[in-house]
Amino acid sequence: MKQLVLASNNAKKLKELDALLAPLGFAIIPQGQLGIPEAEEPFGTFIENALAKARHAAQHSGLPALADDSGLCVRALGGAPGVLSARYAGEPKSDARNNARLLADLAGQTDRRAHFVSLLVLVRGADDPQPIIAEGEWHGEILATPRGAEGFGYDPLFYVPACCQTAAELDAATKNRLSHRGQAMQQLIARLPAL
Repeated sequence: MKQLVLASNNAKKLKELDALLAPLGFAIIPQGQLGIPEAEEPFGTFIENALAKARHAAQHSGLPALADDSGLCVRALGGAPGVLSARYAGEPKSDARNNARLLADLAGQTDRRAHFVSLLVLVRGADDPQPIIAEGEWHGEILATPRGAEGFGYDPLFYVPACCQTAAELDAATKNRLSHRGQAMQQLIARLPAL
């Protein structure tokens, strides 16, 4: 089985990515298991942050590394929370506080369109000159009250009109097929023979 270091300590993200990659013979190791600290994410774009995280994990582990930088972009908020999605309400990170801030910021707004973005970067080594990059978007709208108990982050507020459910109401297989991360992963999987 081929090993990949996941440049994240998010257990739910690990579960999603592991479900998609395990059938292909990849074992995903979270960076924390190897004692690798989280990388800085100083950039204003998903791609730059994902690349920095992947290179950081590869450098510290000596293994190929996979990073996901993702977030929610809300039209009425000019694309916010965007790259700051995980820390929208400040430190320490909290899904509940992030969701509360999002609802407060959207109070009185009628345009509630939003989309999730996922940028996946896989590097074969820290200095890989040609990283594999994949991107996915998942469009929906933000509800006024949360629904559902699955998923994480903004999933309870993210309504998917085609499914008549929030991301937090979808079963894992459906979410993995439709989501921004699922779309990006399918692109990445198509390019994995290059590894």
